[in-house]
Amino acid sequence: MTHGSRGKLYEVFRGTIADASDFDPTADAEALYNAMKGIGSDKEAILDLVTSRSNAQRQEVIAAYKSNFGQDLIDDLKYELTGKFERLIVSLMRTPAYHDAKEIHDAIKGAGTNERCLIEVLASRNNKQIHDMVAAYKDAYGRDLEEDVIADTSGHFKKMLVVLLQGTRDESGVVDADLVQQDAQDLYAAGEEQWGTDEAKFIMILGNRSVTHLRMVFDEYEKIAEMSIEDSIKNELSGDFERLMLAVVQCIRSVPMFFAKRLYKSMKGLGTADNTLIRIMISRSEIDMLDIRECFRLRYEKSLYNMIKDDTSGDYKQTLLNLCGGDDDLAGEFFPEAAQIAYKMWELSAMTRVQLRPTVRPAPNFDPAADAQALRKAMKGFGTDEDAIIDIVARRSNAQRQEIRQAFKSLLGRDLMKDLKSELSKNLERLIIGLMLTPAEFDAKMMRKAMEGAGTDEHALIEILVTRSNQEIHAMNAAYQDAYKKSLEDAVQSDTSGHFCRILVSLVQGAREEGPADVERANADAQELADACNADSDDMVMKFMSILCTRSFPHLRKVFQEFVKCSNKDIEQIIKKEMSGDVKNAFYAIVCSVKNQPSYFADRLYKAMKGLGTDDRALIRIMVSRSEIDLFNIRKEFKETHDDSLHEFIQGDTSGDYRKTLLILCGGED
Repeated sequence: MTHGSRGKLYEVFRGTIADASDFDPTADAEALYNAMKGIGSDKEAILDLVTSRSNAQRQEVIAAYKSNFGQDLIDDLKYELTGKFERLIVSLMRTPAYHDAKEIHDAIKGAGTNERCLIEVLASRNNKQIHDMVAAYKDAYGRDLEEDVIADTSGHFKKMLVVLLQGTRDESGVVDADLVQQDAQDLYAAGEEQWGTDEAKFIMILGNRSVTHLRMVFDEYEKIAEMSIEDSIKNELSGDFERLMLAVVQCIRSVPMFFAKRLYKSMKGLGTADNTLIRIMISRSEIDMLDIRECFRLRYEKSLYNMIKDDTSGDYKQTLLNLCGGDDDLAGEFFPEAAQIAYKMWELSAMTRVQLRPTVRPAPNFDPAADAQALRKAMKGFGTDEDAIIDIVARRSNAQRQEIRQAFKSLLGRDLMKDLKSELSKNLERLIIGLMLTPAEFDAKMMRKAMEGAGTDEHALIEILVTRSNQEIHAMNAAYQDAYKKSLEDAVQSDTSGHFCRILVSLVQGAREEGPADVERANADAQELADACNADSDDMVMKFMSILCTRSFPHLRKVFQEFVKCSNKDIEQIIKKEMSGDVKNAFYAIVCSVKNQPSYFADRLYKAMKGLGTDDRALIRIMVSRSEIDLFNIRKEFKETHDDSLHEFIQGDTSGDYRKTLLILCGGED
């Protein structure tokens, strides 16, 4: 697939709002006048009319209103309407340039600056949009936009904003291969290769080069640095400057995807960031709303339409839904633009070498005998010194904890696990005991807990079996047999049924292939999956299982990438749409882990803590099992997706010594 330049995207109309046919500005002006006359106003008539006209037509209606009634339409709307609905309708009546100018003006006037609004607008507009906005700002406020931005910001953040305000990005579409190499080398030399970062290089290259050129630079950069430009920016820069540069990179890669992420963040969690929601829905409705909808569905497995529907109400909701245009959960196909982005996402996932980083490392100057004595002292006599226990257990590696267990028995003739169980209680006990078990014992115990008693915790079974390596699964099988005198496979078979049972039994074998992708076979696998989508549901599940449960992760990345090519659909979407229940959840977990395992765990942690009540078992399971593998990466993904840090979530969701231990495992604030 070729990289379409951003210029091209604008030639094809991808908006949801277009010129109305048989348009009569005078009739519209009269209809609006009548809708506002008398007591109360006919809000439905207003919103229907305004959202079914293009912005250029609305300007004609404003002119007709003034010449027919001698009144200012915007003033009348402000007077008649209230709240978010008023803000939305009035903003729709402004031209795009004046709307942008007002957003920027509101972001910098008064105390405090809304940096996120500045970043969003300046990173995403093309040259003409920037020039029009600067002119509109001058006209509306009699001031120079650049001077106001300079007065209100500082440092590298300010410099990059000034560069973007020039609206001088190369839009020629001509690409010079030598310059691509040079820029990639320069960016590498300015960041990853040296101590300290040469920010000026980043500003110059990311602020001026063309979209097509930069996409090629990012691909080159990834080959040189073995990490994506986004990861480098996260490592090298910080604060608002980091946020701005990431936004610029995201807009170079895909403007619609950038807005899809912003929209998701504006509605997710408690409360809605209405200003962001209004600004994006208005400013993109005539440009690329269709692509944004596609990207939204691609990334968040739910349509933008449904998210707005669940998150807003009344006339405000109806207006936003009119701008959104349609519900994509009813469809399953991709538009070409989204198929290209989906393909690129898998390609990126395949190229990125993620350096997995733990949060718990072996303690230096480790003395198991001294630790054993200290633990005994903390538990002897009346009362328990929890702080001393937490400080030792949470700050040692698992291998070191095993040495402490042995020393405790050799020196004191006591069983450390039994002593800890009798001294601690509830979640703190579960967490400390979890840390003291070997990874295999812990996994076996978690599998057992997920199956014992009346209900089954299918999510836990899926999470463990999908994310463990063959070696880890074999060790867990042995530990399970040892602890419960029954094979894990038998336990799974007696506790689950049907296709779900088959999937788990397949995973319990720990026989997933290892090694890189085989390109030819990946093409064949992708084609088989695409063909299976037309088979009956049993055959489809069996075919998916034969590939998703047995191929190596690197191979599956390639398969899922090719699947987009064969079918013009995304594998996640197919699973969501064609499958149900635990089978759907299991396949979906495999796809998410293949795409980005730390992100999968971040999502599981978020689900364990959001809303009412905490799923402590899931929280303990993930924090314990990932602390020496990739918990640092999981933290980064958590922050990236949810805007809050994992640390803040744990802080707000747990308490006491339990919280204290989790925060030590978490290892930092972000």
